[in-house]
Amino acid sequence: MGPQPGLGLPYGDDVSAKEEPRAGLSAARRIVVKIGSRAIVAGPGGHGRFQQLADESAALMARGCRVALVSSGAVAMGRERLGLNQRPDTTPMLQATAAVGQARLVQAYERAFMRHDIPVAQVLLTHAGLVDRARYLNARHAIDALFEIGAVPVINENDTVSTEEIEFGDNDQLAAMVASLVGADLLVLLTDVDGLLDEKQRRVPLVEDVGRVHSLIWEQPQDMSLGGMGSKVGAAERALARGLPVVIAPASDPRALQRIVDGEDVGTLFLPRGAKLASRKYWIAYTLRPRGTLRVDAGAARAIVDGKRSLLAAGITAVEGDFRPGDAVRICDSAGLELARGLSRYEAREVGLLLGVRSDEIEERLGRHGGDEIVHRDDLVVL
Repeated sequence: MGPQPGLGLPYGDDVSAKEEPRAGLSAARRIVVKIGSRAIVAGPGGHGRFQQLADESAALMARGCRVALVSSGAVAMGRERLGLNQRPDTTPMLQATAAVGQARLVQAYERAFMRHDIPVAQVLLTHAGLVDRARYLNARHAIDALFEIGAVPVINENDTVSTEEIEFGDNDQLAAMVASLVGADLLVLLTDVDGLLDEKQRRVPLVEDVGRVHSLIWEQPQDMSLGGMGSKVGAAERALARGLPVVIAPASDPRALQRIVDGEDVGTLFLPRGAKLASRKYWIAYTLRPRGTLRVDAGAARAIVDGKRSLLAAGITAVEGDFRPGDAVRICDSAGLELARGLSRYEAREVGLLLGVRSDEIEERLGRHGGDEIVHRDDLVVL
């Protein structure tokens, strides 16, 4: 029987982990590794870093780990095959280029892992596929089965069918979702720099409060890829909410993954703080895309944030967007600051008719009663 998901690493209130923050990484048994287009294509001799990733993954698997790769590169490899000088600027051409490149991408991984007799599985995901809870769980079970048979899932966004409505945005965000999906213990984001850099371009080895490092984010030209350091820090924030440590590390280091698991000082380690979100609440907060916004008064804001209470109609002052029962909505204060996200029990038109009313007046206003709460606390996540 393979390693089980969600084993967790010794962080949080563990004193020894605080004193030796990298020591706990050796306990990781499910590891998600993301590599971007620029990093995977720009390998030694122009052949990419496929063999390097295969060798590293095989070494980790020999230790009893399970590895999932979230790999960009389909568009970049499609451009190379088609002789395109720049990234396509129309959706159909982008999809076509990705379709050509995805086949080449998986073939490159297949050849690299063949040296270790490790099977490779292509897994293409869309945001719409993970929004549906049943399909989300189906994806989890499929990847669990791949781990059981000793295969390495190579995961990418399904660019061929993705549109602005369903795309993840970039594979850093996809990697954070996958880390939660598979019950990972560690997320590694490989990039073309040494890690998060400070104002003097020196590597920051450890981040314990991710909210304090946004000023250090700097970006590079996006001709080849969509991500950047800002995207990686954003993905780290998402993973930290699930209690996962995250390392942003240099793809140029041929032993980066092994050194990370050995507890060596590589890249930038982001440590989780506080209680982690349960899987379903993480899905509500970071996988679903909000379809509308509910603005609330000061009393409702205090009840939600401090009192961990449900959102009642009496506290809602405005409704924006077009959503149906079960859709995710933002909950914002009067200044527009997002306080929470949750699942609405009513559609937008109905909520508009219920602004400021008491719960016992709902049936009179609507002709039906779908519950006293507009967003129940079990379906609500304070951000």
